[in-house]
Amino acid sequence: MMMQRRELLVATAAGATTLAGCAGGGDGTDEAAIRDETLTLTTTTSTYDTGLLGEVNAAFEDRYGVTVDAVAQGTGAALETGRSGDADVVMVHARSLEDEFIREGHGVNRRDLMFNDFVIVGPEDDPAGIDGVSQAREAFRTIAETESTFISRGDTSGTHTKELAIWDEAGVEPGGEWYREAGSGMGEVLNQAAQTPGYTLTDRGTYLSQRSELDVSIRVEGPIEGGPERLANPYGIVAVNPGVHENVNYDLAMSYIGFVTSQEGQDVIEQYTVEGEQLFFPESVSAEPNFQQYVPEDWTPDEE
Repeated sequence: MMMQRRELLVATAAGATTLAGCAGGGDGTDEAAIRDETLTLTTTTSTYDTGLLGEVNAAFEDRYGVTVDAVAQGTGAALETGRSGDADVVMVHARSLEDEFIREGHGVNRRDLMFNDFVIVGPEDDPAGIDGVSQAREAFRTIAETESTFISRGDTSGTHTKELAIWDEAGVEPGGEWYREAGSGMGEVLNQAAQTPGYTLTDRGTYLSQRSELDVSIRVEGPIEGGPERLANPYGIVAVNPGVHENVNYDLAMSYIGFVTSQEGQDVIEQYTVEGEQLFFPESVSAEPNFQQYVPEDWTPDEE
């Protein structure tokens, strides 16, 4: 996925995101059928910490007269809540975990939603000397070799999943006094990194939304600013399968998915900024939609 800023133009083809088989509003929603109902959404902490979730949910609630009960847990916990049938829809950012959720039969009708990227942030004096490093694995390896403090989410979130994959690529099993697992959301981990001080991996959106209060800076960029594609951070949205969990509000879940992937919902995402910075880039409405968004990434037509 190419993520340079000048390539982030979104096509506006009318009707491109209408849900098949539905009737009603411009995103395929039957507004009268869902009014006054409550949707339970579990999602990653980054959508909450940045303030984006409040904007998207308010627009959905205002348009359709419903309530969104949003629970920010981190990707791993959000998917576990979906597995138990205690959520109607999940919005997360770890494709491998999303694919597992779908393969197990707990999720259906996945859609690409938006993206930003991950960045490595650290103290102004950069004790590990990772400024200008071109690959995330090299930066992680250097942090480990210099035993510079690293604050990990340590919570099975999408960010933690990405972090562990990078350590694996670096050939490093992190541990010792320099490696600290916070078990907290992204906002809290950024605060710990600033106070310690130390390094951490963060999504760009959460960092930008809190940058004015933090004494850490971006040391290694993600692909939005020309960094390695390995730090791409795509978000997906998945309905919980009513065939497995009959108590879920599937119609409302699909109405929400229809809204956030419609032109109106994508505009809310694109126009959300903090101090003039765009935090997320919409991905659902595209001149070249990606078929692979609907199925696990390694799925082939020959699979039974």
